Amino acid sequence: MALMINRRGLVLGAGLGLGALLVPGGQALAAQMLGAQGFTHSVASGEPAADSMLLWTRYVPRGGVDSVRLEAEVSLDAEFSRPIPAGTIRTGGYRDWTAKITVDGLRPGTVYYYRFIAPDGSKSPVGRTKTLPVGHVRSFGLAVFSCSNLPYGRFNAYGHAAARDDLDLWLHVGDYIYENGTATVNPDKSIAGRGLAPDHEILALADYRMRYACYRADPDLQRLHQVAPMVALWDDHESANDSWEGGAANHQPATEGDWNIRRAAAVQVYREWMPVSDEPWKAYPIGTLATLYRTESRLLARTQPLDINAAFKSGDANALSAFRDGPWRDPSLTMLGTTQESWLAHALRANARTTAWQLVGMGTIIGRTVMPREIVDWLKPGTKKSTVDRYRDGIRAAAQGLPMWMDRWDGYPAARARLLQAAQRADADLVMLAGDSHNAWAYSLVEGGKPAGVEFAGQAVTSGGIEGDLGVDPAVSAAGFVAANPELDWADTSRRGYMMVDVTPRRVTGNWLFLRTTQERDLALSGTHRMHVERGRRVLAA
Repeated sequence: MALMINRRGLVLGAGLGLGALLVPGGQALAAQMLGAQGFTHSVASGEPAADSMLLWTRYVPRGGVDSVRLEAEVSLDAEFSRPIPAGTIRTGGYRDWTAKITVDGLRPGTVYYYRFIAPDGSKSPVGRTKTLPVGHVRSFGLAVFSCSNLPYGRFNAYGHAAARDDLDLWLHVGDYIYENGTATVNPDKSIAGRGLAPDHEILALADYRMRYACYRADPDLQRLHQVAPMVALWDDHESANDSWEGGAANHQPATEGDWNIRRAAAVQVYREWMPVSDEPWKAYPIGTLATLYRTESRLLARTQPLDINAAFKSGDANALSAFRDGPWRDPSLTMLGTTQESWLAHALRANARTTAWQLVGMGTIIGRTVMPREIVDWLKPGTKKSTVDRYRDGIRAAAQGLPMWMDRWDGYPAARARLLQAAQRADADLVMLAGDSHNAWAYSLVEGGKPAGVEFAGQAVTSGGIEGDLGVDPAVSAAGFVAANPELDWADTSRRGYMMVDVTPRRVTGNWLFLRTTQERDLALSGTHRMHVERGRRVLAA
């Protein structure tokens, strides 16, 4: 039975639900999770192909066994009038009782229903999925999500998307969970009834497992996974804030141990709990219409983000320009690593000949963004001096052509140039799909003075953006960012939601959908914004 709660928050069904999310702490929730049995977290699908699909569930048997075998079935109808055996899969406590099976022999562009059957005859909830099309494809719709911080809001964006019937695929570009503990949650911005389990910062294997169990107990997220396949990639908070190959800003080895152990735990649990394969990156052909790319830009090869603070603090008037002309331009800095850079360059060149659009899912934004010089005037009255000074430093950096944040692509300018040049050499119609910043942005990307593609960067599901520091009308700050950044065509600096991307042979349209609130369960929209790119133009239009 699927997890549900009644209006009092009492748990129904399989023994694990959202009841304990309605209490301030995470202890009750943790206890329920540890005692859950049956199909505890519904079902999910992912890694779509024209003839196969990966199916996921989690099943905890009653005590006394080390492992269990599950049967999978697929059907062309939700009633399973003619069920098709899809194989068996074994799971156990060694993988937190999660189970994944790839089903082959499916038809292209076809809706399938699926379920799992336990040894005791109990059945999982029924999931719906859809294989990728082949040949000429008239249109394809995908929704893009990022940055869903559970204590800061309801997952209304997931609920809104799950209620649609005009989308073929979900793309989650990272920060599916957050690693922080309750102690770091801002009580002025969080909402009641969104407790975390465990309630401390997650570090070990068991911590990461419980945090995913906590997030995946949300009914809107469960429903999202249940009704369509997802292509997912991690960003930093699936491990720790501002993570890279050798560490993270939110990891202190002296008190939190070896980063490699924590990173390995984060990767293992992500692959246990998400409907993803173990391949670090992958391409998904959508007939002759497009190729979608899943990338990895955090844990496997990213070099450490540069620290610009020494240049800010230096009394040398030339420190920032020296930083710009030296360390910032270092070609050894990489987001993807040379192996993935080579793979993506070759894939763009090959696929641009056979598919109209190259859609690259990425954790962080590639569009160039500097701090507007007016931003200090936009700050809320009474803003702390340290915060004001941070924004003043950003303005100083912008005067030297340096970006706001060193943790995203414009903090790695040589690597950025290599990616965009690869797209230009391939004559690819490049569309970058990104998240991370919590706000919404649209860029026409330029490299070497020539158009290189476009970027649709989506707003967060719940995580707060730059508007948290600002006291002006969001339209003023958005216009200021656009005026300060030549690649930036449009921005929204205040609202939460998700993106819908509609792909046709001649046009890709990005539609930012803004939910009215995240403070309570409400699937109503407060507004939308559309922009598009025409085939061969590589610049955005309204």
